[in-house]
Amino acid sequence: MLSNVGEDGRVMDRDGKQVTYMKGNTLWHSDSSFKRVPCTYSLLVAHEVPSEGGNTEFADARACYDDWLEPFDGMAKDALEDLVCEHSLIYSRLNIVGDIFTAAEKDELAPPQQPLVRIHLRTGRKIYYVGRHCSHVVGWPVKKGRALTQALTQFCVRPETVYSHTWQAGDLVIGDNRSVLHRGMAYNPAQRRVMRRATIAGDGPLI
Repeated sequence: MLSNVGEDGRVMDRDGKQVTYMKGNTLWHSDSSFKRVPCTYSLLVAHEVPSEGGNTEFADARACYDDWLEPFDGMAKDALEDLVCEHSLIYSRLNIVGDIFTAAEKDELAPPQQPLVRIHLRTGRKIYYVGRHCSHVVGWPVKKGRALTQALTQFCVRPETVYSHTWQAGDLVIGDNRSVLHRGMAYNPAQRRVMRRATIAGDGPLI
């Protein structure tokens, strides 16, 4: 459930844990990249939508890989092919809502390593596998690694590569996390928004 409506049918407290947790969805990301086996497709269906706002935006990460030509810190594009990054839900939530996880939850969310370049096994297309869960480049100074992944994320979300979906009740959108980044846009938290999401797991770890 991706909803601001509780089991009692009322709109949740905008400062409550569930609503606070969902604020992380407003940053560009790829679903479940923080899991050892990340998902392939995400299916999102709208049941109730606010009168305005709450769009979901999708950015073509394939275009990011194809179009990225600029060297980074003296490194040509080819030098980025074998880099590995750590992906962490704790890191991504910390940046927007603070430290909301218990010690036990942190133990369960041990961050996996993912390739910087993810290859779509059916099409052969490549993307830079970045977004808000991508914490840093393994083996690099953290500051340098984050500068690279944040630069790639920003390059992915150029206006010409972004589609913004305006929801109507009953809409179903399917996104391929091997091809796009996405984010949810802000809306009036006093209005009802009820969405359901299903994700399809991949065949195995990427590394």
